[in-house]
Amino acid sequence: MPDELDQMLSSLEDYWAIARRRRWWILIPVFLSWAAVWGISWLLPSIYQSEALILIQQQIVPNQYVVPNVSVSPQDRLQTLSQQVLSRTRLQATIDRFHLYPDPHGLSVLLLPGEPIEHMRRDIELELVPAPGHPDEFTAFKLRYSAKSPELAQQVNDDLTSPFVNENVEAQQQLSQDTTSFLDTQLADARTKMEEQEAKVAAFKAKHLGVLPGQLEINVQQIMTGIQSQLQNSHQALEAARQHKLYLESLLQQNQATQASRGNGGSGNGTASDIADATMTPAKELDSELMNLRLRLQDLQERYTDDHPDVVALKDKIENKEKLRKLAGDAGAVNASGRMTANAADSSAMQKVQNGSSPSLMQIESQLKANQLEIENYQKRESELGSQVSAYLARLNMAPETEQELAAISRGYEESKANYNSLLQKQMQSQLATSLEQRQKGEQFRILDPPSFPNKHIAPNRFKFSIGGLALGMFLGLGMVAFLELTNIRIRREKDLKALVPVPLLISIPHLSTKNEEAAHVMARWLDSSAVTIVITLIAVGNVYAFFKR
Repeated sequence: MPDELDQMLSSLEDYWAIARRRRWWILIPVFLSWAAVWGISWLLPSIYQSEALILIQQQIVPNQYVVPNVSVSPQDRLQTLSQQVLSRTRLQATIDRFHLYPDPHGLSVLLLPGEPIEHMRRDIELELVPAPGHPDEFTAFKLRYSAKSPELAQQVNDDLTSPFVNENVEAQQQLSQDTTSFLDTQLADARTKMEEQEAKVAAFKAKHLGVLPGQLEINVQQIMTGIQSQLQNSHQALEAARQHKLYLESLLQQNQATQASRGNGGSGNGTASDIADATMTPAKELDSELMNLRLRLQDLQERYTDDHPDVVALKDKIENKEKLRKLAGDAGAVNASGRMTANAADSSAMQKVQNGSSPSLMQIESQLKANQLEIENYQKRESELGSQVSAYLARLNMAPETEQELAAISRGYEESKANYNSLLQKQMQSQLATSLEQRQKGEQFRILDPPSFPNKHIAPNRFKFSIGGLALGMFLGLGMVAFLELTNIRIRREKDLKALVPVPLLISIPHLSTKNEEAAHVMARWLDSSAVTIVITLIAVGNVYAFFKR
C-alpha cells in the first residue's frame, strides 16, 4: 500500500509539473477556442418561440342522447388537420403575408438551407397534452412557432392557430352532413325496395284471398261453422217440409176417399163426420209436439242467446209445426162446416165433388205443390252449401303451399322493412348529430391560451456554446501537450536519469542564478500569474454572462 500510494502521488506530481510547464499550451487553445465559439454564438440570430394551447372540448350533449357521426380519435383528427393547415398552399400564403424567409445571402446560405416552406415546417411544432392520470387520452395540444422576433412569432402563430379551430368546425360539419346525405340516399333506396316487396305481398294476398294462413285460422273456421249451421237448419227445414208433405198427402187421400164414398151414394153426414175425426187426430198430435218444442225452446233460451244455432233451429221447427197445425185446423173447420150443411146442400156438394171443384181438395193440392217447391229449394240449398264446404276444404288443402309461398315473399319484405327501420333510426340520429355540429355543440377545438408573446429567446443557447468552446479548447490543449511531451524527451529530474543510465548518481550541481536573473524570474512569474488570472477571469465572466443571457 505505501508503494502504490507513493506511485500515485508521484504520478500526480508529474502531471502537475507538466501542467505548470505547458500551461500556455493549454490556456491559449482553451481561451482561443472558447472565445471563437462564444463570439460566434453572439453572431447567431436569436430565435423566439410563441406557444398556443388549444383544448379538445368534448361534446356538450351526452353520447347516450346524441351519438356523434364522427368517431375519429383526436390524434388522427389532429394529424389530418395538420396536413390541411400545413399544406404548401396555406404555408406559402402565410410566408408571403409576413415576408418570411427572404432569399439567403452570405453566411445565411449555410444557416438556412432548403426551401422556405420546408424551413417553416421545421419551425412549427405540435405537441399533444395527455390527460392527467390517463397517458393514453389527450385533452389538448400545443402549437409552437419559432421566429427571429417575438412579435413575428406571435403574429404567425396566431395566423396558424385560427385555421386549426375553423377547419376543425368545418370538417366536423362536412363529415356529419356527408354522413346524413349518405344515409338519406340509402334510406330512399331501402324505401323503394320495401315498397316493391310490400306490393308483391299485397298482390299475393289479393290473389290468394281466403286461403291465407291467418284467414284459415279465423275467417275460414267461422265460415265453416256458419255453413254447418246453415246445413243443419236447412236439413231440419227439409225434414219438416217432408213431414208436412206426408201430412198433406194423408189429407188428400182422405178427401179422395170421401169423394169416392159420396160418389158411391154414402151418407154425407157420416162422411163429414169421418173426415172431421180423421182431421182431429193429427191436429192433436201437432199440439202435443208444439207443447214439447216450446218447453225445449224455453229451456234453451235460459242457457243460450237467441243467436245460438240450436235456438234458431228450434224456432224454425216450431214455426213449421205451427204452419202444419194451422193447415190441420183449416181442414177440420172445412170438414165441420161440411157436416153442418150436409143435409141442406147434399146435392150441391155431390155436384161439386163430381166436377172436381171441392175447395178443401183444391187447397190441399195447391199446398202439396207449394210444399214440393219448398222441398226442392231446400235440396238445392243443401247442394249449394255442400259445394261451398268442398270449396273451403280445397282451400284448406291449398293452405300449406300458400303459406310457404307467402313466407318466401314475406321474408324479403321483412328484411327490407328491418333494413329500412334501421336506416331510418340511423338517419334520425345522424340528423341530430348534424344539427348539434351546426350549433357547434359537438366535439371541437377551443383556444384555451392564445399565442404568447415570448420574452426570452430559445435559441441559440449561448451558455452551452460557451461550455462547448471550453471543452473543445481543453481537448486541443491537452492534445498538443501530450504530443509535445511524447516527442520532446528531456531529462529534468534525477529519476529520469536513473531510468536511462543504469549507474548510480554520485552528485548533482544546482542552478546558480544572479540577482538580475532572479528579478527577471520574479517578474516573469508575476506576469505569468496575471495573464493566467486574466484569461480565467475572462472565461468565467463570459460564461456567467452567457448563462444569464441565454
